[in-house]
Amino acid sequence: MEPIYIKATSSSPEIIFEPDNNVLRIAGESYPENSFDFYAPVISWLKASLQELPELTLDIAVTYMNSSSTKCAFDIMDVLEDAHCDGVKTSIIWRYDRDNERSYEMAEDFREEVTFPFEIEALNA
Repeated sequence: MEPIYIKATSSSPEIIFEPDNNVLRIAGESYPENSFDFYAPVISWLKASLQELPELTLDIAVTYMNSSSTKCAFDIMDVLEDAHCDGVKTSIIWRYDRDNERSYEMAEDFREEVTFPFEIEALNA
């Protein structure tokens, strides 16, 4: 299986797959100049890798996400939903900024879009 690692920048999150526990982490702020280009390799990686994994947890700790990054996050969740329907054990842990009420509301909006386990936890508890 191909590992994935994308270093964080001032406008894009760090993305790393932890093969020892089947966790894909996305952390930081997400407002790259072209979100679709930025997330395309991640979505391609997910589509290819989920066929080889019995399970995957997406651990998201994004403190800010622009509208095009939000669309890409929905695309990622669609891939996870399809895998879930195909028998892959998928889940999400969404870590939100407790000081930003909109951050929690966004997590709730995402949770409504999936049928697999989706936890929401405060970043700064």
